[in-house]
Amino acid sequence: MLSGYRVLDVSDERGQLAGQTLADLGAEVILIEPPGGSRSRRIGPFVGGHEGDPENSLWFWSYNRGKRSVTLDLDDAGDRDRFLDLVRTADLLIESAEPGVMEARGLGHEALADANPALVHTSITAFGQDGPKADWHATDLTIAAAGMHMAMMGDLDRPPLRVPLDQAFLHASAEAAAASLVALRERKLSGRGQHVDVSAQQAILQATQSYCLANPLGGAPVQRGSGAVSLGPFNVRLRSKAADGYVSNTILFGEAIAPFSQRLFEWIHAEGECSDDDLNFPWVDFPMEVMAGNIPPTEYDRIQDVAEAFTASRTKAHLLEQALERRLLLVPITTVQDVVEEPQYAARDFWRTIDMPSVDRPIRVPGPMAKCSATPLVIESPPPTAGADTDEVLGDTSRRPEVATDGVDPERTARPLDGVKILDFMWVMAGPGSTRVLADQGATVVRIESSIRIETARTIGPFIDDEGGAENSGLFNNMNAGKLGMTLDVNNPASRRVIEDLVRWADVVTESYSPKAMRAWGLDYETLRAINPNIIMASTCLFGQSGPMSSLAGFGTMGASMSGFYSMTGWPDRPPAGVAGAYTDYIAPKYLSAVLLAALEHRDRTGEGQYIDMSQAEASMAFLAPAVLDYEVNGRQAPTPGNRHPQMAPHGAFPTAQPDTKATDNGADAAAGSGDGEEYWLTIAVAGDDEWRALCELAGFDSASDGTDLASLDLAGRQAREDELEELLGAWTAGRDGYELQERLQAAGIAAHMVQGSAALMVDPQLVHRNHFQQVAHADHGTFWIEGPRFTMSRTPVELTDAGPSLGQHTFEVLLGILGYDDEALGEVAAAEVLQ
Repeated sequence: MLSGYRVLDVSDERGQLAGQTLADLGAEVILIEPPGGSRSRRIGPFVGGHEGDPENSLWFWSYNRGKRSVTLDLDDAGDRDRFLDLVRTADLLIESAEPGVMEARGLGHEALADANPALVHTSITAFGQDGPKADWHATDLTIAAAGMHMAMMGDLDRPPLRVPLDQAFLHASAEAAAASLVALRERKLSGRGQHVDVSAQQAILQATQSYCLANPLGGAPVQRGSGAVSLGPFNVRLRSKAADGYVSNTILFGEAIAPFSQRLFEWIHAEGECSDDDLNFPWVDFPMEVMAGNIPPTEYDRIQDVAEAFTASRTKAHLLEQALERRLLLVPITTVQDVVEEPQYAARDFWRTIDMPSVDRPIRVPGPMAKCSATPLVIESPPPTAGADTDEVLGDTSRRPEVATDGVDPERTARPLDGVKILDFMWVMAGPGSTRVLADQGATVVRIESSIRIETARTIGPFIDDEGGAENSGLFNNMNAGKLGMTLDVNNPASRRVIEDLVRWADVVTESYSPKAMRAWGLDYETLRAINPNIIMASTCLFGQSGPMSSLAGFGTMGASMSGFYSMTGWPDRPPAGVAGAYTDYIAPKYLSAVLLAALEHRDRTGEGQYIDMSQAEASMAFLAPAVLDYEVNGRQAPTPGNRHPQMAPHGAFPTAQPDTKATDNGADAAAGSGDGEEYWLTIAVAGDDEWRALCELAGFDSASDGTDLASLDLAGRQAREDELEELLGAWTAGRDGYELQERLQAAGIAAHMVQGSAALMVDPQLVHRNHFQQVAHADHGTFWIEGPRFTMSRTPVELTDAGPSLGQHTFEVLLGILGYDDEALGEVAAAEVLQ
């Protein structure tokens, strides 16, 4: 799809997934490495017996397949000139240096644009290119704290947790791939490149499932929990006992989910393990009954106890078999081994095999992010050896980007995707999160829903003033901001006329129902292609459109459970705490945006539309790739290490005192790790020996009880005494203002950040500077808080105006303004009672 593009990947482990994503989509990607190779080559795990070997880092293998490698020393004047020669050949450059580093080399955005005005330059950093925290030291741990992700995970009697595989920069990298394609599409209209600025803090905020908005909306804060998440007054369990491990059993309410919960209790009742009253539980209206005071919130805990007693006496395999047969939201919590051996992925031919010189057999690697009917993604090339392509690539620098000159407007500042038309049947989050990005950038998105069956996202908080209601959901309004909302009863055959007219209008049709739903309505790809031969259609669901698990309806909580993330997140001496919420729902939308933009590029070039089948579990596998390869190559299971890190120590979250509100910019309610204002945690990540010595000096750590000079400890020594060092650090931080400490640690060159809840995010000076939280228009409430884009663009800034649509808000605007219906046509449609 992207075969016409050349990408220079100047990033390290913080950005290389972006380049690999574009390589998978067909771009030529050239990795620019310093002498000795990218520092990502020194990150484990390694092939057994080759520890420390830069050619055998499984982390490097995970994010650099399909690339070529060129060695250049960008601090050397001659190599800088050679690099600029390469820049002139490129369409896109991706880098992940700290702000100011490229500029200090004479390779800042202005210099790159002077060399190649058509170049799209994408920067991936912890906090963005500008703002009060732009220069802060950061690691995955501290970004997870700054982005609220840690505030949502972990046992209440222990520190907040992070996902142990570094995730923050993977979120940023996946975001950067899609953002880069947005900028390349805009270049077709202006003939010019621009600077794309991606913030990892803003990117990982998507993983809060919009609960970062709880404070400004007046909603109930999230309280972290082990194997659970707090949604308002309800503690939703995401982990339940099985006879041989654990399962994720989603028991929720609301019109869309109630049937799943009802079917589960019909099974439990048939086995004689619940009462008649339990069988008749008010699944649809339960939240409203609680808010009205008719049912105590504790009834939800009791009904979950009944379900867990039932699953605890049955094996994971039996429960999954019954879930498929009975259509339940019930899946096993799997290990990485389970993932690699899961028949679903084999049935869909997901895995790819690649020959690697140091392994005596082909190894399986995660496969394509989506199945594309016209342009299947080819994944067959191994990661490059360092500098393998230097001579060949530098030997020919005659290539130039193909940029149109006729009909372009170099002064254009309109949104990049103006003119792109999307018919959107998405629901909840994994689908709408993707089309929200496209709407932000100017696409016209017509969203179809029904007032007869309320969209599930409208029933999920945070809610305005903690009151449920179809127009009060922060999740719905955030994920659907800027879209046109139309109500249509798709089950009514008379709606066919309207749908077919919308298909003729659209460039893209998107849907995220369970497989076969669109076919049952007569809206499958072959039917839509007969209406609009150039249409691009994308279907995204938990496990894809085929395979033995395809019939399993579900949500991202289930995808996370079956994708290996859940089992590795926790403490080694306890059951898995699990990753917060519907984790694969936060990853998959980034990939869907990229694939849709690539499909539009292919259609621009060839006139050919296509069908895209995205499994959210498969698309998310890239975020698990190092653990998958460690099992595939070395047979090692991913550990459950708490907050500890294989390359850094100490590395964790430590308690602090309540801050002095007069001494911090973050204000009175600004720091609850649990979101409730009563606990405060500071993350500290010691990346090297110099940082450790600086910390010892700052904290006054001298000698251990055995006389050891603590400041002299190297990484191995610190890891050997990690319990002791964590206790020392906790004692040092416990009586001190964490915000003051993070400033002192940052000044000493040590990555540190407070764990932030929603209240802290709202006054975080970095997020304020980047205008991340915005008040926009809402049909019912006047204004509504939403998140802004997770990246900025230098020439085409985005101005958001509207939250998600109220039910049917734009129905007549779509019929009259977009489809051009006259009074007679409008009357016929209205009389058929389909506009509901």
